[in-house]
Amino acid sequence: MANNLITLAEYKAYAGISSTNQDNAISTLIPQVSNLAKQLCRRTFLDYVDDYKIETFRGSVNSRILLHETPILQVASVEFSEDYGKTYTPLTEFTDYVVDQDADTVELIAAQYAVYQKVNAFKVTYNAGYEEIPSDLKLALADLITYYLRNEPAIHSNKAVGANTVQVEYVTNTGLPAHIRRVLDQHTAFYG
Repeated sequence: MANNLITLAEYKAYAGISSTNQDNAISTLIPQVSNLAKQLCRRTFLDYVDDYKIETFRGSVNSRILLHETPILQVASVEFSEDYGKTYTPLTEFTDYVVDQDADTVELIAAQYAVYQKVNAFKVTYNAGYEEIPSDLKLALADLITYYLRNEPAIHSNKAVGANTVQVEYVTNTGLPAHIRRVLDQHTAFYG
């Protein structure tokens, strides 16, 4: 799925742009910036709000299954397999497992499942993400579009005043601007 995290209209409103001169460049950058944020943050933010995400897990020694997409909106099912994922049996919420939405985990509470560690032992079907992208993330995405529109990560060449030579400045910092990176770090998923 490739849902963009910011729209052309949202960016133009942020940047105070009313003309259509840069629409093609901005429209080209929006999916690229959205994908960059998704990769750096290790989550999709809104791709699984309406569509189910299905993940399989080995199980865990501490009885918690950490889901990859966050925040959890709902868990449709948790299933268990003794034959490495060939067949699955549905588990019962509040008897076999409970959803911890604060930690974005499924906690296995039935003793026979809590320490089970075979490949593809559990399958979780769930919805996760944001109905609306958080405002700080939208701001970082807008700043990232501006960053690329200005071509700031490129090599700059400036002709020195009064000279016949060209001075080339190579940008040696490969990181994102600090204010953008800080926001993306706040939204980065970390897997136990």
